[in-house]
Amino acid sequence: MTRFHRVVVAAFICLLTAGAAVIAQEPNLTEDQIRQFLLTAKVVNSRQTNKGVTEPSRLTLSNGTLTHDASFQAIDEFRSTFQAPDGTVDNHFRDSYHFDIAAYELAKLLGLNDMMPVYVERSWGGHKGSLSWWLPVKMDEQDRRNRKLTPPDANAWGMQMNRMWVFSQLVRDTDRNATNMLIGENWKLWMIDFTRAFRLQHALDDNVRLTMCDRHLLENLRQLDEATVMEKTKPHLNKSQVKALMARRDLLVAFFDKQIAEKGEKAVLY
Repeated sequence: MTRFHRVVVAAFICLLTAGAAVIAQEPNLTEDQIRQFLLTAKVVNSRQTNKGVTEPSRLTLSNGTLTHDASFQAIDEFRSTFQAPDGTVDNHFRDSYHFDIAAYELAKLLGLNDMMPVYVERSWGGHKGSLSWWLPVKMDEQDRRNRKLTPPDANAWGMQMNRMWVFSQLVRDTDRNATNMLIGENWKLWMIDFTRAFRLQHALDDNVRLTMCDRHLLENLRQLDEATVMEKTKPHLNKSQVKALMARRDLLVAFFDKQIAEKGEKAVLY
């Protein structure tokens, strides 16, 4: 091993150790306690992050007993036509913090909220936005790829990725990328940043990544109903956005039902 490689390895070990220390300090709070903290704790510090297109702010909150960081995203923009870097044109494009909150509420309905931080709506710096619990992560997917790290349990990692891709197709997230896939302790995958989700298209965006599905997630998709989604996501989604979501739900269920019929349940569900 060269001196350069020894330095890289040592630096990575330090990063893992620091991450573990942060994780060990994480308070054991319920979702309601986290929500209350995010809504009421005083902002005692702030700084800009350099991750993501919109670069959300990192706030430090304290209620006198607990101090913890949170991510604040205030973007809420509409464009009649938007062209993505890959040349794709999106009509009626909206980039909004409202979709972060709606995605979290939808994830709860589907049993996927353990893959997302708690999101609430709050005002800061003269703007309304989404505020989310800062996660104790070690790296993002882009970092993992750059370092050429391999998950120790490829099967468990694949299951997490499958859940994420199914959810991404459901909400038609046009910005699911390696910087908003975060990796925590024991290779836990976290999904953040859904500001460019909930497009109005009824069709799925890409079936290529839909290889397998969690059987409980598929059952929850079957049971999802429009009225409940409208109730849980208001005022963050409108009727057209929910109708588009439900149309994509129908296509997802039909897609996996067809896969099961052709390949067998064991090859599709886990």
